[in-house]
Amino acid sequence: MHEANPEIARTVDAGGIHTNLHDVGEGAPVLLIHGSGPGVTAWANWRAVIPTLAEQRRVIAPDMVGFGFTERPRDIVYGPEVWVAHLADILDAMKLDRVDLVGNSFGGALSLAFAIRFPQRVRRLILMGSAGVDFEVTKGLNAVWGYEPSAQNMRKVMDYFAYDRSLVNDELADLRYKASIRPGFQEAFSSMFPAPRQRWVNALASSEDDIRAIPHETLILHGRDDQVVPLETSLRLHQLIVSSQLHVFGRCGHWVQIEHAAGFIRLVQDFLSEADSDS
Repeated sequence: MHEANPEIARTVDAGGIHTNLHDVGEGAPVLLIHGSGPGVTAWANWRAVIPTLAEQRRVIAPDMVGFGFTERPRDIVYGPEVWVAHLADILDAMKLDRVDLVGNSFGGALSLAFAIRFPQRVRRLILMGSAGVDFEVTKGLNAVWGYEPSAQNMRKVMDYFAYDRSLVNDELADLRYKASIRPGFQEAFSSMFPAPRQRWVNALASSEDDIRAIPHETLILHGRDDQVVPLETSLRLHQLIVSSQLHVFGRCGHWVQIEHAAGFIRLVQDFLSEADSDS
């Protein structure tokens, strides 16, 4: 980890893209895929859970291409196919045949798409506040994807994320605002989800027939009070995925892993431990 900035960890060449990722702990590998908020990094998304999860298994958390401290290739056109290919290249670079996948929001949609495309490379699937099915773009998601850099706008975006507004103080908003204006960050971000934004919700959705065919044991987690991705998406995923279980957290927004970190960790550890005993 970078001494001055904990968000910068090790760099691997994943399909020719210099990829910043955290790789800690030992044991069965679990890959954590972040959401799509402005200025997001794997560390910002997962810092509350990485240390505890890494006590039992190998935790890998990359900055997906276009986000964080991963290279932003010139002329790249961002979209689900690019991100799914990047995930496969990350596994290849790490010499990993098969992983457990944990996807948050946008990262959940990518996890779903990856499990559909490469079913043999996924052991168990965990979807948290996940996109990946059709839904009407929310006011919260529109604000997240339409973010224009300012400390005030970042504060507004973060208010959509958290149920408990005390988690969103000016210091945190200022920190995330500064993260969002690092060189190249906003340019890449603003190119990903331009208005009208409903089309990007649709682009991230997998076909319901493909989702129905997912064979993996799947744990679905959602905050009941989520204003960014509605709870209905997880209810639909639970209906579609045969081997799924759904856990809904009350008094929780889009930040299950931050607002209910202990509960999130316990559910994930228990769910993945079942697979350890089956293997």
